[in-house]
Amino acid sequence: MGVLFGYYAAADDHDASRAIVREDDEPTGTGYDELVVKGIDPVVALMPAEVLITGRSAAEVTTDARHGCLIAMVGDGEVVTVSLTDVFRDRLADFDRELLEDVARGWAASGDFFETPDAEDIEDMGDFLCSLAELATRAVTQGQRLYCWVCP
Repeated sequence: MGVLFGYYAAADDHDASRAIVREDDEPTGTGYDELVVKGIDPVVALMPAEVLITGRSAAEVTTDARHGCLIAMVGDGEVVTVSLTDVFRDRLADFDRELLEDVARGWAASGDFFETPDAEDIEDMGDFLCSLAELATRAVTQGQRLYCWVCP
């Protein structure tokens, strides 16, 4: 099935942890504004897109305390939640949606993929960025932060 990544918005780190540390029998992320995808890791795979959108260097992104910060974990890592940077959330929310296809092409050309993305992959990456931008916009409007749960 592959690794699932659930990008979602939550009020704060404590609220974000409740997306995976459940006291009910609901699936991970239930009740949160989320976008679930396969294969787009928020720490490594998404880095080139974050660099292109924010204008920050990879070094600046990786030294941001919110970049991939472990927020919560179930068991021995069966499911984890990490944070995305507030700078990425803010810039993505304001980013011109018409330019996200160009960002997807630049992201695909970054050389950070095991296989070079083809035209269909690039279109899917652009669609993902548009959906993530919409999530970021809603998060900013509601005073929320962005997170990602990871489930192998």
